[in-house]
Amino acid sequence: MLISINLSTIASQAVAQVEAELPARAMQASHILKNSSQEILGHEGGGRTYRKPAGGSYSASAPGSPPAIRTGTLMRSWRPIVFGQYNPGLEGGTPYAGFLEYGTSKMAARPFVDKIVELSEPEITAIYNAPYNLHF
Repeated sequence: MLISINLSTIASQAVAQVEAELPARAMQASHILKNSSQEILGHEGGGRTYRKPAGGSYSASAPGSPPAIRTGTLMRSWRPIVFGQYNPGLEGGTPYAGFLEYGTSKMAARPFVDKIVELSEPEITAIYNAPYNLHF
């Protein structure tokens, strides 16, 4: 005699409980990205020194380094969001963010996106690896 055990109800409950927690974890991860963007984009540069139009001076970033803070607009421009229900991200930026990330014909790139992701990855991994609240 063959015996069959069907765990589909328990599996369905587990999936539903995990799916219920994922949006909050995704938003938490988005905030980690935002914090990392502040850290990566909120530093003095190590490149040439320029005068600000309103007075004073600032050090630009060196080619290949993340953009240095001059006005803080780029750093403040990012908003944490969740794409779909489960995918953390940042939205916003400035019209010139792409020029800084990829460079132009007159300026070397000042990449920052991969550095933000790299800095965020351990904390985000911990958020998604934390135990889920499963009750059967």
